[in-house]
Amino acid sequence: MKITGIEISHHRLPLDPPFHASWDTQPRVAFDATIVRVTTDEGLVGIGSGDTMTGFAGHERFFVGQDPLAIERHYRILTNIQFHYGRCWPLDLALWDLAGKITGQPVWKLLGGLSDRIPAYASSGTLRQPEALADAAEAYLARGFKALKIRFHRGDWRADIKALEAVRGRIGNRLELMVDCNQGWRMSWDAYAPWTLKEAVPVARELERLGVYWMEEPLHRADREGMRRLREMVDIRIAGGEMTRELSEFRDLIRDGCLDVLQPDAALVGGITGLRRVAVMAQENNVLFTPHTWTNGMGVVANCHLTAGLCDAPFVEFPYDPPEWSTKRRDFMMATPLEVDADGMIVLSGAPGLGYALDEAVLAKTRIG
Repeated sequence: MKITGIEISHHRLPLDPPFHASWDTQPRVAFDATIVRVTTDEGLVGIGSGDTMTGFAGHERFFVGQDPLAIERHYRILTNIQFHYGRCWPLDLALWDLAGKITGQPVWKLLGGLSDRIPAYASSGTLRQPEALADAAEAYLARGFKALKIRFHRGDWRADIKALEAVRGRIGNRLELMVDCNQGWRMSWDAYAPWTLKEAVPVARELERLGVYWMEEPLHRADREGMRRLREMVDIRIAGGEMTRELSEFRDLIRDGCLDVLQPDAALVGGITGLRRVAVMAQENNVLFTPHTWTNGMGVVANCHLTAGLCDAPFVEFPYDPPEWSTKRRDFMMATPLEVDADGMIVLSGAPGLGYALDEAVLAKTRIG
């Protein structure tokens, strides 16, 4: 079997009302998705999504005519493309989807078959007033979730603590709570500085008081020494790595004792092929591996196959903050949106590949390139 073509299409879903993401100072009036299709001479098609595939045009010739199951070879080429151009890891996801279809197995089983399900934590995206956030927490609990991630970005961390206190006061210990401080990176148009270690320490101690499970991105992504020192100074788990681009950086983060929780996203860095290395490395060093998944539902599915099939993760991220961020919006390109069951679990399909299908009618209406 040979790869005969790679097709990339770009799609845009208008958002009305806009999505006010906590980490973005500009309201989001549209949501873009890029779809990658890899076809073979036997009619099978692998599908992936998650990043924009910027810089990939013209590189198709390095894959066409090749064995689709030569995934390690393809990973090396994608690593080279990332170095020179951009992150094109959705192609790796499409190749794994194709590998599952070729072998007749779901990807989670090809990766080790540890499990076909994983607990989800609800990952909120907006900044609500304390009482409204407490109301939302009750709704997450009723939906079956056992854990919730809350965003900090209200300008003054003390205001963030008040919102967290309102949630803890309302739901007690019925939900495990995580906090994302979003200090690791900025949007392209932002010029304000991240927290320093001295600024992060009092926040961490307040989160400890409130029984928070992890503190995510409390410092800039490059401040390894700060993360190491913070981790030594406080008992709360320190999480990060969602926008780290090189696998060698994850090796160094583990080696230097910087993080308790690693959060790379297979749609943004390394694909499934690269991140399975990181997942094993993390487990062997007693570091939690639970991916970032804020791309779209197809990206969530890919990360879930990787994590459930290979790791002992306590939770995986499930982006969900209705009404602004619903599964209908997040998964507009999918024939069936990804949902959690009544127990807050993501149950993966036993179908060959990654188990999702495209909504071709919606993709036709939303295509922009």
